[in-house]
This record gives sequence, C-alpha cells and structure tokens, in this order.
Amino acid sequence: MARSIRLLVLDVDGVLTDGRLYFGARGEALKAFHVRDGVGLKQLQMAGLTVAVISGRRSRMVAARCRELGVRHVRQGVGDKLAALRQLCARLKLTPAACACVGDDLPDVPLMRAAALSFAVADAHQSARRVADVVTRLRGGHGAVREVCDHLLALESRRARAR
Repeated sequence: MARSIRLLVLDVDGVLTDGRLYFGARGEALKAFHVRDGVGLKQLQMAGLTVAVISGRRSRMVAARCRELGVRHVRQGVGDKLAALRQLCARLKLTPAACACVGDDLPDVPLMRAAALSFAVADAHQSARRVADVVTRLRGGHGAVREVCDHLLALESRRARAR
C-alpha cells in the first residue's frame, strides 16, 4: 500500500517548523523552516510525487516558502483538515489510499487516519504519535520532513525496481 503513494500532505506548525510562533513588533508572525526539508520536498517532486500543505493557521511566510519550493497545493486557515484533504484528492483524482501525511497534534489526527501512510514527528503530541504508522527520529522543524521524504523516496525507488 505504501508503494502507491502519489501525494504527501504536510501540516506546517510543528512539522515544517518547530511549532514556536515568533511575533515581530508590528504583530507579524515569523517562522523558521529547515533547508534540508526543502531539499527533500524538491526531490520528492522531481520523483513525480505531489506535495501539499494543509494548515490551520494563515501565514504569508508559509505561502512564500511554498512558492519557493514549487508546492502548488496550499490550503491555509483550514478548520476541517479532513474535508480539505477530500477536496484536494477529488481535484487531483486521487483517493486517500494514495496519500501520505505528516502531523504533530490533534487537528492532524483525522488526516493521519485517512491516509494510507501517516507520519508523526518525534516531538508530536501523543495523540498524533498513537495513530502514526511511522514516528520520525527528528523533531518538527529540525529535519523531520526530510526524513519523511527520504522514506518515501526509498519506497518509490523500490517500486521502480519492481516494475
């Protein structure tokens, strides 16, 4: 089942970032992204997998980082992440059985349960770790997404060799 993954869905805060929110003097939220996560996401896309972001918060930083990485499917300010996943799957003509997702907390659990393969970052809340198929060794914002990308690329490589 994991070998048929065509879409990786990511949460942002606590997954692509360390989960901390920084606010500048003018109230703008700042986020830090790990460069190795970006390299891994680019490699996944080059291998033919689609990457999407579904986040409960809105951030111009997230939009800018996704543009930089070529991530075209970005949904922010989402209250019902599972509904957003279903809409995305319908648009891409996929089913959740073709999806992997990475989460770190309770709002991500419905996505994680729906996906064929789910990952929780090492420092995820126990609610996410409990339902994850794989828990990364690295923490969110500290290379965990690269670890997931490497895992999926290895599955893709095995799939290509099997053809």
